[in-house]
Amino acid sequence: MISNKYQYPTLERVDLDRGRHYIDSTGTPVPSVTTILSGTSSKKGIEDWKKRVGEKEAERVVKESTDIGSAVHEAIEEYLNGNEWDNFSEKRTDLIAKSITNKFITDGLNSIDEAWGLEVGLILDGLYAGTADCVGLVKGVPSIIDFKTAKRIKRREWIEDYFLQGCAYANAHNVMFSTNIKQVVILMIDRDLIFKEFTIKGHEFDFFTNKWKQKIIQFNRNV
Repeated sequence: MISNKYQYPTLERVDLDRGRHYIDSTGTPVPSVTTILSGTSSKKGIEDWKKRVGEKEAERVVKESTDIGSAVHEAIEEYLNGNEWDNFSEKRTDLIAKSITNKFITDGLNSIDEAWGLEVGLILDGLYAGTADCVGLVKGVPSIIDFKTAKRIKRREWIEDYFLQGCAYANAHNVMFSTNIKQVVILMIDRDLIFKEFTIKGHEFDFFTNKWKQKIIQFNRNV
């Protein structure tokens, strides 16, 4: 399934006051995609949630979700590379991650025909950089593919940042390798093992690409 079609760069990370950056080919630090999204989005919802549940509980929930998500991503990468993926411990979070990974393997990854790369480093000099979960063919269509875990399946209108992130990676890939990727596929599985696929293409892809460009402008204005 892994074709290694392109030679992707290894990104050099630096942490600056404004968040995570990467060094571009000219030696200039450029913001990560997630740094731009974070710096141009309202944090009111998150702050309200922290006040509601308390700082300590919020930290616990975020850490648990991060641990599960990281473990699932690592296992999916091992699976797609043809390696042993079931290296989980008996910890509660690992057992949850194992169940979600197994659901990805049986249901979530079926639409991927070919993976050109996993944890793919992408960079546009002077603009931004980031790491895409997967690039390849989904039902024969070149796509940016993102693996997401969630406590509950999210509504489509709640995951705009996922689409913006995917469009950012697609446009970077197209410039770097003269490809024509115009589809973003989000594969999401929650803790009840419900699977949902979200796809944007066509006019919707163009809409979110334009919105992403506005995010870059807004971020740079705030520097």
